Amino acid sequence: MRNLSQFGRRWPIQLTRQFGTGAALVAIGAGLILAQSLTSAGLAKPCVASCGSRQIQFTPGQRIQISVVNRTSSLVQVEQIYGTSPIALLPSQEVAVDPNFGTRPNASLVFWDETDLPLRVSLFRPAANQLRIELLPGGRPPGDRSVYIENDGKVKIF
Repeated sequence: MRNLSQFGRRWPIQLTRQFGTGAALVAIGAGLILAQSLTSAGLAKPCVASCGSRQIQFTPGQRIQISVVNRTSSLVQVEQIYGTSPIALLPSQEVAVDPNFGTRPNASLVFWDETDLPLRVSLFRPAANQLRIELLPGGRPPGDRSVYIENDGKVKIF
């Protein structure tokens, strides 16, 4: 069988002419499976920047270093449920949360804009046991209000 690169860009048509429709379909199917497996492998890597809900997972019970950054132009309150009182974050200010965060099951962090504007969350995972939460302006009202780490280590944004 000839090398497919000989056929150039129009290889499916030329392959069909030379070997028949069945061989062309097999070659196209193999190419699609290869492309899908490469894409799946790329998606399997852990998310490190601008991660969405459920793209980050920690080992249950692992200590997680969490930092929260206010990227809005107004005052934002941040509170670790059953852990801290509300902490006021000025625009561009960053705060580290309780260093034992994540060792208790179902840990969550809630936040709100003092002017009632909707917030949008962007998650980053700079290292295996670090989570960076950036609070951004925007989103549909009421916006994102909390980041929740389930007892299986998955991260959700509500």
